[in-house]
Amino acid sequence: MKRDRLLWITTIICFLPLILSFILYDKLPEEIAIHFNYAGVADNYVPKAVGAFGLPILMAIINIFIHVKLNNDPKKMNSPAALKYLGKWSSPILSVILLPITLFIALGYKIPIQIVSLGFVGIIIVASGNYLPKCKQNYTIGIRLPWTLNSEVNWNKTHHMAGYLWILGGISMIILSCTQMQSILLTFIILLVIVIVPCYYSYWLYKKGL
Repeated sequence: MKRDRLLWITTIICFLPLILSFILYDKLPEEIAIHFNYAGVADNYVPKAVGAFGLPILMAIINIFIHVKLNNDPKKMNSPAALKYLGKWSSPILSVILLPITLFIALGYKIPIQIVSLGFVGIIIVASGNYLPKCKQNYTIGIRLPWTLNSEVNWNKTHHMAGYLWILGGISMIILSCTQMQSILLTFIILLVIVIVPCYYSYWLYKKGL
């Protein structure tokens, strides 16, 4: 019952930006930018009806999928409650942040979307990294590789190492978003390191028999 209540609450929050969409709809241009390159320049547009009303609906659908996935994990009790809540609240948070930003940019407001998005991703990575070491074997959250799922020792060691690495990587992205050194290459390198290094480390443990 508690899970159903949270699903309803988060889904309703996903739809909240629709109120702003209705208020601003007549003032919006015929096409709205929904994607921006690393320099913050729009490079993909959709009709304003799709942007204003379709995005919250899409976020609500993603939210429902995430809840169903997390609630039906056979080993869901092994996942830290904080990580599960982070996953379940990710869609509504994105909906109430991204849609208003998208609409205001469409109206001509100068919002540094690249700074906001990079900083937001960095915060999510730091929060996830903080709880990765507490994450036990499961099929939904964590670094789910054949070697980690096959060995509890491998899983624990990989997630302890990855936790510290993700925190450092997330902090680096936050710092990067607040400086003039914003670079797609540096961001790509950070993301590559926090993904590839734990995977290689897990495989290395596997080859050692762990």
